[in-house]
Amino acid sequence: MASSIFGELAALYRPGVFTTPTVFYFSLDEEKKTLTLGPEGCAIEEGKTVEEADCVCKTSAEFLLRIWNEGYRPGPLDFMSGKIKSNAPQLLQKFMEAFGK
Repeated sequence: MASSIFGELAALYRPGVFTTPTVFYFSLDEEKKTLTLGPEGCAIEEGKTVEEADCVCKTSAEFLLRIWNEGYRPGPLDFMSGKIKSNAPQLLQKFMEAFGK
């Protein structure tokens, strides 16, 4: 389950990767999370708590676990097929960097 990922994020966060607060919204099957990553830390909230996020990521919990646990990096075909959808794929790369992935 993807919630296991969100449970460990605060401990893995690398301050300084994001120099200004950046908001991510994850929609993973039925699970919804809003994360704010900033210069000093990250905040995780249940559900969609903002009107507009800097980066929206919609995918299945299974696909996110593959990315997180197996180091898989989505390519253009994954985005074109709809396995993963995002308004800012470049921010997803920076998101992974902020957690040492």
